[in-house]
Amino acid sequence: METIENRYKNRDYDIRIRFPEFTCLCPMTSQPDFAEIVIHYVPGERLVELKSLKFYLNSFRNQGIFHEEAVNRIRDDFVEKVGPRKLEVIGHFNVRGGIYTTVRAAYPDSENTKPQVE
Repeated sequence: METIENRYKNRDYDIRIRFPEFTCLCPMTSQPDFAEIVIHYVPGERLVELKSLKFYLNSFRNQGIFHEEAVNRIRDDFVEKVGPRKLEVIGHFNVRGGIYTTVRAAYPDSENTKPQVE
């Protein structure tokens, strides 16, 4: 992931990025998993460069990785490389075995990541 200078670093504003073509491999079956990854962040000193983000997210395509691990790794790598003030990464994974999965990971860790009982 590459970054560029945030010319408005003294201002809080939101950036929401949707990547609807995320794929990885199930580590148990080696079958492909498909998801939409949503990255919502308030930038600090740097912004993520979108082409490099696309290449980074595409690098998961041949990795055997669980949904939870993929979302948390994206969160950790984004925090390390971009240094946002706030970040939420959401993975909306398509149905697999009759189950849809949504995984959320936030930075800084917050109460918003606790499951809501509906």
